Amino acid sequence: MNNKVLHPRALEPVTLLMIVFTSVIGAIIGIQLITTLGISANTSIVGAIFAMILGRIPIGKLIAFKSIHRQNIVQTAISAATFSAASSLMLPIGIPYVLGYENLVLPLFIGVVLAMFVDALLLYKFFDTKVFPAAGTWPPGIATAEAIKAGDKGGKNAKVLVGGVLIGIVGSVLKIPMSAFGVAFIGNIWALTMFGIGLLLRGYSVQLFNIDLNDYYIPHGMMVGAGIVALFQVGLSLFTKRAAKEVEEVRYTKDEKEIRQGFGVGFIAYLAIALLIALLGGLISHMSFGMLLGFLLFAAIAAFVHELIVGIAAMHAGWFPAFAVAFITLIVGILLGFPAPALALLAGYSAATGVAFADMGYDLKTGFILRGNGSDPALEKEGRKQQLIAGMLAFAISAIVVLLSYKSYFAQDLVAPVNHVYAATIQSGVTGDVAKQLMIWAIPGALIQLLGGAKRQMGILFATGLLLVNPIAGWAVLVGIVLRIIFTAMTKGKKESEMTVFAAGVIAGDALYSFFTSIVKIGK
Repeated sequence: MNNKVLHPRALEPVTLLMIVFTSVIGAIIGIQLITTLGISANTSIVGAIFAMILGRIPIGKLIAFKSIHRQNIVQTAISAATFSAASSLMLPIGIPYVLGYENLVLPLFIGVVLAMFVDALLLYKFFDTKVFPAAGTWPPGIATAEAIKAGDKGGKNAKVLVGGVLIGIVGSVLKIPMSAFGVAFIGNIWALTMFGIGLLLRGYSVQLFNIDLNDYYIPHGMMVGAGIVALFQVGLSLFTKRAAKEVEEVRYTKDEKEIRQGFGVGFIAYLAIALLIALLGGLISHMSFGMLLGFLLFAAIAAFVHELIVGIAAMHAGWFPAFAVAFITLIVGILLGFPAPALALLAGYSAATGVAFADMGYDLKTGFILRGNGSDPALEKEGRKQQLIAGMLAFAISAIVVLLSYKSYFAQDLVAPVNHVYAATIQSGVTGDVAKQLMIWAIPGALIQLLGGAKRQMGILFATGLLLVNPIAGWAVLVGIVLRIIFTAMTKGKKESEMTVFAAGVIAGDALYSFFTSIVKIGK
């Protein structure tokens, strides 16, 4: 029997219609959230629930949505449209607008649209490799998969999931970041412990040390050091042969050759996009040839590094400091002496990369679980392909929605709040002392990443925690880890799957609560 026939296609008329409908809705929601509240919600579970409801309407072809694989395609589309419209497109193009460079908005828009597609294609190529294994955590992906499975099969796991959802909602009502609590039960303990410690140190640095870590660029320096080491670790893994034991234990669908090809093609693509942005933005009139060349190389490298760091953080913690890492790129760009128009384009270009990469990772993880965790290679290959098609369609639709609506939002002065931070930094500049601080704090960041190794990513996750101002999330992560250790010891590790389902429910409850409360706020 041919498994390829068994997986529904994204371009089937009824499925395609639903992709278009949910993508338009997702893009509108994404734009509204990022411009009014400064956030981007996870609509993946909302899309899955919507598809489940459709499948239970006994009308014609709607019954087709009883298929968990069609539900996977729909949630992939709405998730891709929401994140891309908000964080990959609307946020970046707001930076030159706030600075008064309205002539740079369209050139940057063209560039970030292309970068968004490259982003997702690279994750598709890297997914289920040594660098980004399908067995990685990808927490929101697990949450969506377990919700779809529970809706399909019911039973004991459905009850555990619903219990987790209720706890997630109650915790969210009490202003506890329940997604952080849920992640603690399924992620790498070492990585998440460092993430939690980082969140606490940033949150209580004034009380503990009488300083704000941000004033000394400590989080930024830590991420620079950890990011450099992480790059070397990734590079080393590509050229190091795996031991025979590891080959037996872990089987990836893609080998090192494909990763190397992805790195090469990806860098060339980012370099070409940087060149296009520079030409369309008229940077040649603001910079010498040498500086222009330096800008192109730095922009391409920054985009690639930003993507990898965001992807690693997203895979391990389900949280990623996309805006903060882009801010680091901006600081370095200022120190290198790039003029303001170039910095506006650089900040936008850097901020655009990584988000589509991470979101596609979440969605492919959902599909991977629903298709049996790789037990059927042919089905897995075809399923990923259909998810990619759905994601690409969603990206195209979100680009159209943003293109048609950004002028009306800007006319009302509705931009992502973080745009004002980028703009203020470009206008005020930074001193040479900042470079010194970055270099000093890059050392401990590099050492932590080195000691933790490539699998634990302790340096990246520690720096991620330092970049986020959310101490309550730090407590949620660490309390969750303690409870996880206690539960595992009491059950002797025999109820690992139930713990995963519970954690998925908690994350899903948090996502649902934040989504619907955000919609209510927009309505008001």
